[in-house]
Amino acid sequence: MSDDILIRAQKLPTASISDVMDILGINGVMSGISRRSGTGRIAGYARTIDCIVGQFGSYEPADFSVFPLFNAAEKSTVLIFNLGGAEVSTFGGVAASTLARRDVAGAIIDGACRDIEQLKSSGLSVASRHITPRSGKGRMKVTSQGIPIQCGGVLVNDGDLIVLDDTGVVVIPASEIQSVLAKAEALEKGDKNHLSAIGSK
Repeated sequence: MSDDILIRAQKLPTASISDVMDILGINGVMSGISRRSGTGRIAGYARTIDCIVGQFGSYEPADFSVFPLFNAAEKSTVLIFNLGGAEVSTFGGVAASTLARRDVAGAIIDGACRDIEQLKSSGLSVASRHITPRSGKGRMKVTSQGIPIQCGGVLVNDGDLIVLDDTGVVVIPASEIQSVLAKAEALEKGDKNHLSAIGSK
């Protein structure tokens, strides 16, 4: 994928992308996931991470093996965590600072994050289902990465295009990126022409 794709995607509101995916019959709008930090619109390619969650003591602290993932994260990716919606944090201030230094686009968690003040100061775009001080250490285990996962009620595959803004999060399947972007651009152009016509009256 080229940087041109990301530049184009960053210009398109998630609402317009959602409208196009409705027309195409694509389920790509995450539900229950809210932005916690970062500003503006970001776009990046999904890196999927699947986790299991249990009561405290279910897993060893070493099973909370997220920091190798943060340290290996590539530029222009969006880390997507599936915790099954559990109110357990897998992402905090240290993680946000690490990813911001690596120019990672953002992180989305179907679970929880914490250290909101540090997340905001890092500038990294983070979205989650919950905010909680409850740590994932001893409660969570990373089971796999790079596989299809569920996040916010949407199937996400490694390499799908993620767009996040203050309205929400959309997932564009890799095979549909060019088609969705082209149609969303046409929709945006039509809306702007309509607004211009209203303003000229």
